[in-house]
Amino acid sequence: MKNISEIKTFGELKKAGYEYISVKEELRRNLLQKMMKKETVFEGIHGYEYSVIPELERAILSKHNINLLGLRGQAKTRLARQMITLLDEYVPVVEGSEINDDPFKPISRYAQNLLEEKGEDTPISWLQRDMRFSEKLATPDVTVADLIGDVDPIKAANLKLSYADDRVIHFGMIPRANRCIFVINELPDLQARIQVALFNILQEGDVQIRGFALRLPLDIQFVFTANPEDYTNRGSIVTPLKDRIGSQILTHYPETLEIARAITAQETAAAAKEKENVYVPDLAKDILEQISFEARKSEFIDAKSGVSARLSITAFQNLLSTAERRGLLNGNIETSVRVSDFLGVIPAITGKVELVYEGEQEGANEVAKQLVADAIKTEFLNYFPKVEKLQKEGDLDPYQEVVNWFFEQSSFELLDTLDDTEYQLQLDRIEPLDELIHKYAQDIPEDDIPFFKEFILWALVEMKKLSKYSLSDGLRFKDVYGGYISGL
Repeated sequence: MKNISEIKTFGELKKAGYEYISVKEELRRNLLQKMMKKETVFEGIHGYEYSVIPELERAILSKHNINLLGLRGQAKTRLARQMITLLDEYVPVVEGSEINDDPFKPISRYAQNLLEEKGEDTPISWLQRDMRFSEKLATPDVTVADLIGDVDPIKAANLKLSYADDRVIHFGMIPRANRCIFVINELPDLQARIQVALFNILQEGDVQIRGFALRLPLDIQFVFTANPEDYTNRGSIVTPLKDRIGSQILTHYPETLEIARAITAQETAAAAKEKENVYVPDLAKDILEQISFEARKSEFIDAKSGVSARLSITAFQNLLSTAERRGLLNGNIETSVRVSDFLGVIPAITGKVELVYEGEQEGANEVAKQLVADAIKTEFLNYFPKVEKLQKEGDLDPYQEVVNWFFEQSSFELLDTLDDTEYQLQLDRIEPLDELIHKYAQDIPEDDIPFFKEFILWALVEMKKLSKYSLSDGLRFKDVYGGYISGL
């Protein structure tokens, strides 16, 4: 086919050999071509390679309308938006058509009359693929007029037509998305009577507006997204509508820390580039992701509501900013993340989790702090031996030397006002920490050693070997019983 910029009329389009195919056939054809070339179809989607993406590709090959069902923050909308890449770069439309009429298959009165009047001289315009995606967030106030259309009395008066004439209709979002991908997010939030209005569009292809049946065989790829929580809390998808949706695909959260880290790294690349002066140890990234894993199994958080991947993304941004701010205040242009900087991610956690009754009693801040503590405890066991509550006689406690060091000190403080050099020197005072790291974590980079030392102290607090107190400008660590005994 010759250059599209040269094709201006229906006759030229015919000569160029253009053939009409439906949007679902178009998606299927382009997906097959990508698969045969071994190209990645859905870029930047991690953890779905063997679960969601194969099911989505099967649905496209079957030319189904699709419902993506999953908890919040599971990339449902991103998957739907990436389907645009499977559309042709340009498609021809009858110039001036409100509903993207294909000149070979016009469905509106306007396009049919224009083609009848001008024939092969009918003007053609071209619709770029990025313009062939329409999205609507379902809310309880959405009306049939918004989605399908309504009679326009001003148009009727201007054209001197009766309301029974289809030329007086102002088309809604769905007819205007003809030959496009149309996404309805949070489908269960749509009132049941509005869902009913979609029945005929999905199955029979006709539209009913104000009692007038209008035959419009729309060519649309529908994608719906829904949260299972909505089925019980706010609304539901009516059964006949579910029956008309070809494939329902279940999404899920990352199953491993590595996948979660890849997602966070991808989504925070811009923030990390802005803060290149902040060094983040690998362990800090693991702790950050582990917070979300701990939240998803916490007794204080509503599991049905889910814990979005956005928690890790915003928490990582806050972690970088906390370290950056502290470094600037202490006169360090370049700095490294500290374990105490995790207290700065709490605002990013509290707004991302739905607490159950017991969680509300604890308070959002306390629950967030506990999630950080649980993540540290979990990661600690990946490097160091478990702290045994009951030691057998003759067994060596690998942490006893650290505890003894604190027993002999009046106090040990890690203040936010310490610059990086002072912070490292303060931790170097605890010589038993060097022995622990040399024995159990000897392969870590040298730049990560200060972080590991503070990490051990935090973990020993969680294991009831040490105690920790918050100060206005930092933290104080002590042994568990030393303060009590010295008081006696």
